[in-house]
Amino acid sequence: MKYRKITKGIFVSRPNRFIAVVNIDGREETVHVKNTGRCRELLVPGVTVYLEESDNLSRKTRYDLVTVEKLRDGKPPLTVNMDSQAANDIAEEWLRESGLFSAKAVIRREVTHGASRFDFCIDDGEKRSFLEVKGVTLETEGIAAFPDAPTERGVKHINELAECAKAGYGAYILFVIQMKEITKLVPNDETHKAFGDALRQAQKAGVKILAVDCAVTPDTVRAENFVQVELNR
Repeated sequence: MKYRKITKGIFVSRPNRFIAVVNIDGREETVHVKNTGRCRELLVPGVTVYLEESDNLSRKTRYDLVTVEKLRDGKPPLTVNMDSQAANDIAEEWLRESGLFSAKAVIRREVTHGASRFDFCIDDGEKRSFLEVKGVTLETEGIAAFPDAPTERGVKHINELAECAKAGYGAYILFVIQMKEITKLVPNDETHKAFGDALRQAQKAGVKILAVDCAVTPDTVRAENFVQVELNR
């Protein structure tokens, strides 16, 4: 996917999870942060960020913060897309080219099944599959982890997919790692062990757990390669 009207800035502060203060060409501007996670390792005062300018003139904020140059000891900064709203768009582009399903598969978004609502429903011949997407921005020394904050909603999604698998449907969780240079993805048991436990149980129930990395520039992000998922450490 590609953003329009990207502007470079320097991160100053984050008064709350919805907004940040960014220095743009010497002036401080309040911008919208398209990620309500903690992102403490990303949004460090002084880091370079990239903003998408909105065409909506009635908005309170003119820009959305979408990408950051993550600082790393002894290494060049790592370009990370931190737009949590982009993960499903990235996933859809990837799904249509991945070979995971046939070229004739019908891919639909935001589909209700029973009492559940899944990010994707894929009808491929006589086989119906459901897929949930999780965007990943947390990384430590090349290892990506999810979640970066407790997510009871995430646990609920996993349990619902496990029930789908038991009922004979295809069931997938796709972790979209919004950066490169990742060797593996692990559940962040230190932050939310219940999420990791749910993942492990879902895998036993037949849910396929996948992860892909992304090539990221200030104005583009594209899913590329499979990344190893390690559920037990």
